[in-house]
Amino acid sequence: MRVNLYSINVPLTLILSFRMNPERGEERSLSMDSLPSGLIISLTGLLYIAGFEALFFIRQQGLSAQFAIENLILTAVGAAIAFTAFTIHPALFLAALYLLTMRVRLLIDIGNWFTRRRSYSKAFAVYGFALRLFPDRASRRAVLINRGLAELTMQKSEMAYRTLKEALSGGELRRGALYLAAGYYNLGIACRRTGRDLEAVQCFNEAKSAMPNSIYAYASERALKEDWAGKR
Repeated sequence: MRVNLYSINVPLTLILSFRMNPERGEERSLSMDSLPSGLIISLTGLLYIAGFEALFFIRQQGLSAQFAIENLILTAVGAAIAFTAFTIHPALFLAALYLLTMRVRLLIDIGNWFTRRRSYSKAFAVYGFALRLFPDRASRRAVLINRGLAELTMQKSEMAYRTLKEALSGGELRRGALYLAAGYYNLGIACRRTGRDLEAVQCFNEAKSAMPNSIYAYASERALKEDWAGKR
């Protein structure tokens, strides 16, 4: 099981209208084409930040200060270029913003793609590269959890145990986050395979309480039932 990459579509169309002469019934539309390019870039960047931060909040991942700061810096640079040098198309700016700020999560998907094809050396190279790109706290945990899953797939259970323990240690862990349920479930599997039976039970229970209605909670419940049936 893996942590999915989430995305959100940010609206790019802004149409403003106002009445120039109410008595004569004249109207004029103010579209994005008539706005300064720098202003459009600024609005695009701010909408992008608001949209993704709202998504992080809904997904119980918490608001990322690093994500907001990176986007503000890139938006300021893009707006300055648009105001002083040349026009930047909002769609191109948004694509560049997405690639730069979501770099780690995109690399996670690439690493998982290699893992599914059993190209483990390439997958680990991608995960390692992602960790060197200054990920925020949630993205770093996502990289480690997916790397731990790849190690479990390779039957390197002890290595997976250490990786997943690192992913779930230190810093604030937000209840209700999908990555937390995924991490504890996979750590429970690693514990079971390495003979840490009591710790495995704790991890499965943590996965259930982290996100009770997730697939990881149901899988943890089945694992606990299997352990109970095996002891009878």
